[in-house]
Amino acid sequence: MASKKNIASALLFIALPVICICLSLCIGRYPLPLSDVLKILLSRFESFHISVTDIQYGVVWDIRLPRAVLGALVGGSLAVSGAAFQGLFKNPLVSSGILGVSAGAGFGATLAILLFHSLAAVYPFALGFGILAVMLSCMIGRVYQSTPSIMLVLGGVIVASVFSALISFAKFVADPYEQLPAIVFWLMGSLANVGYKEIQVAIIPILIGFAGLYGISWRINVLSMGDKEAHSLGINVRLSKAIVIICASLATAGAVSVSGIIGWIGLVIPHIGRMLVGNDNRILIPVSFSLGASFLILVDNLGRILTGSEIPLGILTAIIGGPFFVYLLKKTKGGGW
Repeated sequence: MASKKNIASALLFIALPVICICLSLCIGRYPLPLSDVLKILLSRFESFHISVTDIQYGVVWDIRLPRAVLGALVGGSLAVSGAAFQGLFKNPLVSSGILGVSAGAGFGATLAILLFHSLAAVYPFALGFGILAVMLSCMIGRVYQSTPSIMLVLGGVIVASVFSALISFAKFVADPYEQLPAIVFWLMGSLANVGYKEIQVAIIPILIGFAGLYGISWRINVLSMGDKEAHSLGINVRLSKAIVIICASLATAGAVSVSGIIGWIGLVIPHIGRMLVGNDNRILIPVSFSLGASFLILVDNLGRILTGSEIPLGILTAIIGGPFFVYLLKKTKGGGW
């Protein structure tokens, strides 16, 4: 009986993002019933011989599908990184950007907009500076040779603060009519104007990061017990921590480089996952990916339909995530973590 229940739960978490993606293909300024969406998807394959209009084909295949898929990848990677960092640092208030990766990626994108006025330069700059920020945080954390977790967190706070100041300086010197609006809009997070190119940019670091974290998830369980306990169980603590940090940072940097800074997902979603499946990271990490992917797809749909112009994702995740986090704190009373 328990086995059947586990299989049903696994299928539910696998199906949840797929259902959200299908829902996303139907919603928008050009509403399409699900039956038409399925026909449009099948029309891609010559063997089905289904005729659809060019507008319908373009709306589903060129606009909504890549946006929904990228939303799933971004939301899932932010949630997984947050879950891994919370387990590694044994801190429920840690999120995916704790080591400064979001601020670093934000500065990279800002610098690219200032220097090149092109989105093509934004992605590599954001990815590169996001990874650079994590490297700087780790260097600061090594002030003490044993690199305790608290020093890593402190290093992340310092690096994030410095890059945030650099972003403010970049906005101060930016052209107020063209560059400054582009910088502000990118920093608020959005999936507008994304396509298959952005998926190609983000999917490799995201998949490497997710696969690495899932592969080492049982070690995160041990690391969350404490360094001494992990040593006593034969775990190479320094190597394991380095793998977790590299994989989580890679996934976060890949996501932020194409979507901008989207907060709260890496903080709130892992808590929801723990309420549903417990603290075992072997289960929590894939569940967090499913929940994070579904959450960001739904938030993106809200951003598209609530007003005449699209609402940046960072605004909506903060409006939803803040009160919901208070509810979670009240529900769990700070325990159960």
